[in-house]
Amino acid sequence: MTCDDVLARARNGPGHLARRFYQAHTRLWQESIRDELTGPQFTVLGVLHADGPLDQGTVGERARLDKSTTAPVLERLRQRGLVQITKDSADRRRKLLRITDAGSELVLRTAPKAAEVGDRLLAPLTAAEQDQLLEMLRRIC
Repeated sequence: MTCDDVLARARNGPGHLARRFYQAHTRLWQESIRDELTGPQFTVLGVLHADGPLDQGTVGERARLDKSTTAPVLERLRQRGLVQITKDSADRRRKLLRITDAGSELVLRTAPKAAEVGDRLLAPLTAAEQDQLLEMLRRIC
């Protein structure tokens, strides 16, 4: 295999395609949802709406965010009045998170737009191909 072959394989490999897929999703997200919420903010609010209140570590795990991303996302949501952050009375080092009424209202209002972004992203595929791609992504991620 030549260096050009290896380069072509890397340029058409999963990392490159995953980045392009993410870029396409981000473009559609920005067109549809704009400044309402970022993807990570939407995910955090969705986790808290469905499963909250939770501690910060659990929210990060369920939203699939690393620690360095979770804290700033939560702080921005807190500043907007969408999440309430308190200290755990049993363990003062632990932060407990609760979605506010405004946060619940926003995530519920944004959810149909987020679903539409996914629909638009997968629109070139047949229904069977969409199901297959989503199943493969779940297995990888």
